[in-house]
Amino acid sequence: MPRANRRRSDPPPRAPLGRGVDRTVAAPDGEWVVRELRPSGSGKTYRCPGCAQELPASTPHVLVWPARGTFSPAGGLDERRHWHRACFQARHRR
Repeated sequence: MPRANRRRSDPPPRAPLGRGVDRTVAAPDGEWVVRELRPSGSGKTYRCPGCAQELPASTPHVLVWPARGTFSPAGGLDERRHWHRACFQARHRR
């Protein structure tokens, strides 16, 4: 019996390690740029503004900043916040 050589589908593209893909989210509280972050071994901990609990770097989370014009590293560093995904999605219910 002949062997069936089938082409495997290509896997979906991945974001570079340590960096996520930015997307803009419009909500009643304004427009936000959201970057999904994967766990990293940096050892840094952040504080989620939604629940005020520590957010270790080993936890997948989102990095969020207001979408006012373009993001400049010098001006935007003060406005970026690390959130739990669920806390950011539920921020309008608090």
